[in-house]
Amino acid sequence: MTAATLDRRMPALAASRPTFAWLRERGMGATILVAAISTAFGVVLLSATGYLSASFRANDLYGTSDTMTLVLAVLSVILLAVAIYVAAIVTANTFSTIIAGRTRRIALMRLIGASARSQRSDVAGQGFAVGAIGAVLGLVGATLAVAASLPLLDGALGVSTDYAAAQPVLLLPAVAVALTTWAAAWAGSRRVLTVTPLQALGGAVEQTTEVLAGRRGRNVGAWILGLGGAALLVLGILAGMVTPAGVIVSFVGGLLSFTALTLSATAILPRLLRATGRLFGGSVTARLAAENAVRYPERSSRMAIGVVMGVALVVMFAVAAESAKALVAASSGGTPDAAFEQMVDSFSTVMMSLVAVSAVIAAVGLVNLLTIGVVQRRRELGLLRALGLTAPQIRRMVLMEAAHVTVTALAFGLVLGVVYGWVAAQSLLGSVAMPPLWISPTFVAPAIPWLPVAIVIAATAALTLVAAVMPTRIATRTAPVEALAD
Repeated sequence: MTAATLDRRMPALAASRPTFAWLRERGMGATILVAAISTAFGVVLLSATGYLSASFRANDLYGTSDTMTLVLAVLSVILLAVAIYVAAIVTANTFSTIIAGRTRRIALMRLIGASARSQRSDVAGQGFAVGAIGAVLGLVGATLAVAASLPLLDGALGVSTDYAAAQPVLLLPAVAVALTTWAAAWAGSRRVLTVTPLQALGGAVEQTTEVLAGRRGRNVGAWILGLGGAALLVLGILAGMVTPAGVIVSFVGGLLSFTALTLSATAILPRLLRATGRLFGGSVTARLAAENAVRYPERSSRMAIGVVMGVALVVMFAVAAESAKALVAASSGGTPDAAFEQMVDSFSTVMMSLVAVSAVIAAVGLVNLLTIGVVQRRRELGLLRALGLTAPQIRRMVLMEAAHVTVTALAFGLVLGVVYGWVAAQSLLGSVAMPPLWISPTFVAPAIPWLPVAIVIAATAALTLVAAVMPTRIATRTAPVEALAD
């Protein structure tokens, strides 16, 4: 086939597929939902900050209250950054899974002359499109909700703020989410560059442990980020002995170190998954589920890392708040101040509720990736049915795979949450002089709030069951002959 023939056939091939047919692919709807949630969260945070500032100005008791406004603004930026960070990782993992399912199609395009870079640009453009759609939906929906809430808030607080729901600053989270989704899609589509025309004969392809171990650039980057993040965490603790601003250094260190864990998840999580697999017994379905979770570490790691993030974030804030309460109780001779405890509990509840938005984003990612993974394994599941496994056994296997991932991610997230929570408390409160000697620096002993931890465990168990409902139905819906014919 000549180059001229390829040039004539490429437009015809592209035209044969509807322009926006890719929007109906599994994973795109969830990506739009993630972008919408992230944007709406940002709009609500910025609107809340602006409204509270306006209500302070309208109340003679508080006056301008510039300090409170600044604190609220900084808090909003940090929480929005965390939500966008989680959304970016979920989106990148989603597009990585989608690309694995498109391997055959991409290889066919490569076979008739399309370049890998043009294919990757198409994927990045799709990422920007779904990010923009989700951002617009989140912006419009959240702005309308804020506009409807303002009269109720004015009445409840007894003030008249005349605060306008539509503010130019609300475009910032929408633009940030759209661009982040585009960048995450670009990062998640890097595997397009490795697809060869010969792979047109196969189906969805996940990389094996041996292939992942050879990615030196990614591994070196993970080591650099990990060492840099650990150094900043230590520096934040040391700086926290002098000033509460040390928590900012620790925050940056936490982002870098967790990014390193995300990049190296394919090396860390399979070992943890193998240990978890021993807890599920030695039945055929249990052994198959354990082997499936470990055989393709990239797929399992994508599903697990979102749960790790959600659990670690919620536990981190809970541990930080509980450690602060324990420190004050110890400084007052074991009798905590009731007013202080109530204030910390209220603040902790509000913070964990806000952080729960990031956990919801991570949960959407888990459900989405588990569903896509089952759809892309139709031939494998059909072969197992043909070899004698019954439909109930297939369902149990898929449920056990989800349980493997979530149990491992839960345990890992709890450990990270306790560590990050103690670092946050120590770097924030280490410079505060405490009685009876009233000297600093102060050592903040880590304290674990068992009720929030129990709630996190129960929520993760419920998420496992919910996440496995649709995949287990899909896994047994197709007859073995039809699955093997794909």
